[in-house]
Amino acid sequence: MRALLLILVVLAGVPGMSQADVVQQTDALNWLKKAAAAAHQLNYSGTYIYQHGDHVETSRIAHLRNESGEHEKLEALDGSPREVIRNNDEVLCFKPDSNASVVVERRKLERSFPALLPRQLGGITENYRAQLSDSGRAADHACQVIILEPKDQYRYRHELWIDRATGLLLKASMLNEKNEVISQFAFTQIAIGGPIASDLIKPKISGRKVVISSEPAIATELQQNDRTWVVKQPPPGFTQVTVMKRMMPGKDVPVKHLVFSDGLAAVSVFVEPVAAGAEPVLGAARHGAFQIYMRTIDDHKIIVLGEVPAITVKKIADSVSRN
Repeated sequence: MRALLLILVVLAGVPGMSQADVVQQTDALNWLKKAAAAAHQLNYSGTYIYQHGDHVETSRIAHLRNESGEHEKLEALDGSPREVIRNNDEVLCFKPDSNASVVVERRKLERSFPALLPRQLGGITENYRAQLSDSGRAADHACQVIILEPKDQYRYRHELWIDRATGLLLKASMLNEKNEVISQFAFTQIAIGGPIASDLIKPKISGRKVVISSEPAIATELQQNDRTWVVKQPPPGFTQVTVMKRMMPGKDVPVKHLVFSDGLAAVSVFVEPVAAGAEPVLGAARHGAFQIYMRTIDDHKIIVLGEVPAITVKKIADSVSRN
């Protein structure tokens, strides 16, 4: 509540903002706060799609909140069979392999739909203007639509459909500067509240044996003061939130991985050594909603990617240097 009051004080002092604007921003922030909490506090189960470009993925989710905390299962309904089981901060990914075993990988906890919003909204209020839009419907539920309008060219616009009855986020769209949808999550069916059967949050993938993978992409956390490689001038609002080393598939040496966030969008920076005499790389690419920019510095390849405008990944890549 104190944080919300502080935001109100700041908004009241913004030139050109009327009292009505302040009230609307306050209402929008209240909806965001409700959605951020609902994703963790409610029981729900349903099916949703994730679409970027021409690619569509369908997943089934079951989320249980009880006296022991949060428990969740995410199951891919197309492509290779895989299930992600979460018990509080422990995340395990189950997938079959070719010899009838089940490989279980430990994963780092990351925000995922419908828990896309951070619990603390400070980064969002700094970098986006939150405003109420028209009412809408998603998965046959009446929703309040919230628009997050970027304050500069370094991030995308977001539209969020929040269930009016429970506060759960039911649909989230990301739009570019041309107002084109470039990625979208949306429930097609959802049941909110009531009991969740324990079977819904247990893995179904089975095999003759279970292997706890020493999967090479498991990350080793580093101290934030590990400053071998730095981004000297990230775009406004983006701050480094984590740094790690990862052994990636097909790589013989660890890759340095830095993550930057503005409170909603995240950008990854990978730094890896290249073989002596290898051709330098330089250029931009796009994969679905992800913008990618690559360059070479001191026999190291820099790869920056994120669901942000191309100008953002290029600015970050151009700012990477050896400390």
